[in-house]
Amino acid sequence: MSDIIQLLPDAIANQIAAGEVVQRPASALKELLENAVDAGATQIQVVVKEAGKQLIQVIDNGKGMSATDARMSFERHATSKIRNSTDLFTIRTFGFRGEALASIAAVAQVELKTKQAESELGTLIQIEGSEVKKQEPFAGNVGTAVSMKNLFFNVPARRNFLKSNPVEMRHIVDEFQRVALSYPEIGFSLFQQDLEVYNLTPGKLSHRIVQLFGKSYQGQLVPCEELTPHVNVKGYVGKPENAKKTRGEQFFFVNNRYIKSSYLHHAVGNAFEGLIQPDQHPFYVLFLEIDPSHIDINVHPTKTEIKFDDERTVYAVIRSAVKQALGSHHVVPSIDFSYDVNFNEKWDQDPSKKEQVDREYSYKTFNTPEFKKASTSGWEKLFESNIPVNQPQDYTRKTESEDTEVLTFSSKANPDQIPDRIPRPSAEDSTGTTFQVELSYVVAQMSTGMLIVDQQAAHERVLYERYLRQLKIAQGPSQQCLFPPIIELGSSDFALVQDLLPELHSLGFMVSEFGKDTVIIQGVPADIQVKNEKELFEGLLEQFKNYKNELSLDKRENLARSLARKSALKKGQKLNPQEMETLVGQLFACQNPNFGLGGNKSFVKLDLSSIHSFFGK
Repeated sequence: MSDIIQLLPDAIANQIAAGEVVQRPASALKELLENAVDAGATQIQVVVKEAGKQLIQVIDNGKGMSATDARMSFERHATSKIRNSTDLFTIRTFGFRGEALASIAAVAQVELKTKQAESELGTLIQIEGSEVKKQEPFAGNVGTAVSMKNLFFNVPARRNFLKSNPVEMRHIVDEFQRVALSYPEIGFSLFQQDLEVYNLTPGKLSHRIVQLFGKSYQGQLVPCEELTPHVNVKGYVGKPENAKKTRGEQFFFVNNRYIKSSYLHHAVGNAFEGLIQPDQHPFYVLFLEIDPSHIDINVHPTKTEIKFDDERTVYAVIRSAVKQALGSHHVVPSIDFSYDVNFNEKWDQDPSKKEQVDREYSYKTFNTPEFKKASTSGWEKLFESNIPVNQPQDYTRKTESEDTEVLTFSSKANPDQIPDRIPRPSAEDSTGTTFQVELSYVVAQMSTGMLIVDQQAAHERVLYERYLRQLKIAQGPSQQCLFPPIIELGSSDFALVQDLLPELHSLGFMVSEFGKDTVIIQGVPADIQVKNEKELFEGLLEQFKNYKNELSLDKRENLARSLARKSALKKGQKLNPQEMETLVGQLFACQNPNFGLGGNKSFVKLDLSSIHSFFGK
């Protein structure tokens, strides 16, 4: 029997490795940016065309490579970062596996230009599918320029699975932001289709955050710092009132390397406990400085997962640092003990201050409408009436308004007892056979019993199916905005809006570009009662991203669900009888009226037999 195990050719082995390292254009950009940072660059420029499918070019002014190093950089497991196994426990650079360039060259057409400061000429190398096409000297600037063209040109199945250009561009922007945040002292620029998206100047971390996310973040940054023998924590957290329901603006860096850790994210969320809603996520950019011997970054080829030898200590330090930052900058509500009269030591030194506080407290207490109402409705009434105090009042005379009828119920056991008086509901309070309970549930009478409807869940179901129909026929009524709002978005959100433009127009939104990362809302769906178009649109994007992270839905279903959740009736909203009856009728006209969007029941039916059983009948 002949041998069947063979050693794979380098080209095939590189394509297999590329499946782990290069998943999409953004992951290739991440590797190229990290190589530029490791080369000691102070200025990095990124050029992107067709969301990275056609071109990703990274130009840096680092130290460059020699001709031999340039050729060796495309070999698998060729690296300048480590020499032996002990170096794995002292890694402070981004790259160390020696797989990035080899994997990229296996699935793309790559051109490398590099030059060292001490060399007169640089080196130019062109590689396609792991095959070197050209290597020659060239004259150029010091540094390295890597151009990756036609990603997955030799793997058409992988190329077909790439998403639309706005989606892929959003991932590219995310990777760019992470590297730019980790090194604020380096200048970065990003160009898409020859248009400048970012031009980041070197500076402090707070300056870099504002450059990336907008001026609105300038007022919400709270400095955070904690120094311990085991780990140091530095960075910024956002104020609780700026927390969002979607993730995406939470950044952890360990030794300047971006990582993903749900465990450490829980530590920050624990520090915000009581300040934000459970489904909200605060903004934070936190840097952890720790001895490399206490962590293991060789967990996954993407190097975004890290193992700590003492994860509980890191958790406690992060939680304490965030709590201390929120407290020291008066973000956490505090109690002012100076207004408590039980603390008399302060008043003994300054009696005049105590008198001033007493006067303010008396004025605020006795000048309130509640106090006035209580005082005039009690004992002071005796002096306003002509009835003598000792004279018994006539309980049979009518003291209420003439329009209100009073029902009296006498007691046969005690005829002399003063009867209880129950006012009859007025015509305005009467809701017929349909009424609300706690402004949250609609109760409707039926011939066979009673129907209890969750008004929010029911309205979400009605709107969801309506918006799905509009998306299918690509036609939805729209109402013009009297004062069209202009909304400035982040680069990733702007790319998301571009991807959703056809669906937004189908729903009735009239959205158009209005400059760099800016849109103008000229119209909204006609069936939505909106007071703030900007709040509606931003909330829709946030809800869309939230569902995208939690549920596997297609774009149309996600958008219909998001708009229904954002524009539906909320609990606590009062409805008139006609609105309640209309809501119930629309619910049972749906294809699936039984459940809301969250999977909860939209209504409960109580038949007469169940009602009788409550009373033992």
